[in-house]
Amino acid sequence: MIEIMVLSDSVGETAESVIDACTAQFNIDEESLTLTRIPYIKSTDQLNVLYGIEDVQNTIIVYTFVVPEIKSHIVRIADELGIVAIDLMSPLLDVLSTKLGQSPKKEPGLVHRLDEEYFKKIDAIEFAVKYDDGRDVTGLDKADIVLIGISRTSKTPLSQYLAHKSYKVMNVPLVPEADPPEELFNIDPNKCIALKIDSVKLNEIRKERLKQLGLDDHVSYARSERIEEELEHFHCVVERLQCEVIDVSHRAIEETANLIIKIIRKKRGAHENTRG
Repeated sequence: MIEIMVLSDSVGETAESVIDACTAQFNIDEESLTLTRIPYIKSTDQLNVLYGIEDVQNTIIVYTFVVPEIKSHIVRIADELGIVAIDLMSPLLDVLSTKLGQSPKKEPGLVHRLDEEYFKKIDAIEFAVKYDDGRDVTGLDKADIVLIGISRTSKTPLSQYLAHKSYKVMNVPLVPEADPPEELFNIDPNKCIALKIDSVKLNEIRKERLKQLGLDDHVSYARSERIEEELEHFHCVVERLQCEVIDVSHRAIEETANLIIKIIRKKRGAHENTRG
């Protein structure tokens, strides 16, 4: 019976994944090998558990530590007991350090912090899809950013772009025939961004869109009179909201998104300073 002991300053999943990949290359039954994971080791005192190993000849220690003191302690104990100890991270860390000209951060658990950021991003993307075009007003309170604007002001692509930056974004379309939800006027205006566009530019965009759809570009949607009516309604809503306005007429999605992030961060900072 071979016992592999996984020692880690975090969960230990990194080492276990490597072990699984290696053992898969052999015909091993369940009774031939056992794996014991000892996670969240933060001090050398916790390594005293190694002195309790009975069959040192058939034990392998696999560890993933970034703190030098703990790594050195494992090596010392392993040498003292005559146990094979394998450091999974140091060889690659050393090479990367040399190639990049940087020292490792030596902070345990960074991978899992990255995982948290990944899932936060996924949540934001799902949020943007669910609350696209103001379909559910319950998203107004939950959103980090609320975008408002008339049709073809890039509300949806901006929502998705910002979602990939982990912001929960809801967008609300504005049309003269329907008042925006009353809930919109009850949320913090600091998280609202109104997307303004030049009427001539919008006319071009809408005509091109209609052509792509194989439709007549002279319909009401692309007529100048209709656009002016929508913009007037837009300005009335903005005046009531008293929110930030961004002109997207000649801005790329990335440029507008970065400006939104800058505005939101600035407003958050001012809010925190006021609270303090």
